[in-house]
Amino acid sequence: MLRVGVDSSKFPGAPEKGAVWLLEQAAALGLDGVFFRSVLELSQALDPAELRDAVQAAEALGLRVEAGVGKVNPFANAESPAVRALGDGDYLLGLRRMIIAAADAGIRELWTATANYQFRFSGLYACDRFRTDVSWPRQLAAIERFLGKVAPIARDAGVHLDIETHEEITTFELVRIVEAVGADVLGITFDTANVLVRCEDPLRAMRRAAPYVRTTHIRDVALAFTDEGIGRFLLPVGQGVIDWPALLAPLAGRDVMLSIEGIISSRAEMSLHIDDERWLRAHPDLTAAEALEVVRLTRAYEARAAAGSAPDLRRLRAPVAPGEPLEFIRESARRLRELVASLPSSTEERKEHAHDRHVSDSEPGRA
Repeated sequence: MLRVGVDSSKFPGAPEKGAVWLLEQAAALGLDGVFFRSVLELSQALDPAELRDAVQAAEALGLRVEAGVGKVNPFANAESPAVRALGDGDYLLGLRRMIIAAADAGIRELWTATANYQFRFSGLYACDRFRTDVSWPRQLAAIERFLGKVAPIARDAGVHLDIETHEEITTFELVRIVEAVGADVLGITFDTANVLVRCEDPLRAMRRAAPYVRTTHIRDVALAFTDEGIGRFLLPVGQGVIDWPALLAPLAGRDVMLSIEGIISSRAEMSLHIDDERWLRAHPDLTAAEALEVVRLTRAYEARAAAGSAPDLRRLRAPVAPGEPLEFIRESARRLRELVASLPSSTEERKEHAHDRHVSDSEPGRA
């Protein structure tokens, strides 16, 4: 059965009030668990007693705990000095200590990612996929080699490192990495909003990734044409372009937590530079069908905005109002509970649903 949880990184008050407070808030909202972006949120020193106390507090509230560890791109690791410090100057050792500490506390699903979003830059260079000092294919090769070193650690600890569909990487690339290193130690954290930054149709992206999806980041998306191409913005579940019953169907009946990742001060505009030849060359797996679907979703959203039934570009770019971040989580949780309750539960029902979606996807002019 799918669970509905929340991501700590965008929960109002969590950084100041701590892990136990957040667990209590999640329980009060009727959620099933908390995904902590870093295991260090449970104990800065990886103290076994502190970690155990946090997990036991969650269990007492009937909550699942998932947590993150360091990222896995050697070309980006210098941006995570806390992990290197944990390893006395050795990043891999620091990561190993995080993995083992989490496993010893009973946390088995561990988030990781392949790069960082560079907020000090704009345009292409905000995304590490477009670094000019090291190519993205070279970064991918280094990531796979590094994960080859991490795999025995994860295997011995009995955990999965679940790599996020982060802004810089595609599901095509993630699936190749998981299959090369081993699905016994790697999984995918499926972020429903980030796949659109790479111009992936969320439904096709989920079907590609689904065999390896073990954790999630859940939020809906608004799309709008901008001077840079297409802008992606975050909305509560059910208010954007994602077909949620179809997207969640491949996960139906699985014990996966749908972790709501909210907003803070903005709706996190990110751009698809679809008119930039450099951007297009950097997506060798992108098909015309998938790109056209993203354009269709953008036009459909803009039609809703023009009719006044969805926020337009001006409203999407406006500052987030007080109280909006918590309401984002509440509304997303409410809609996700409805969706989970309505999903087919048996294997045969899921197969029939998938067949129906395939037939529908193949029809021209699908709306």
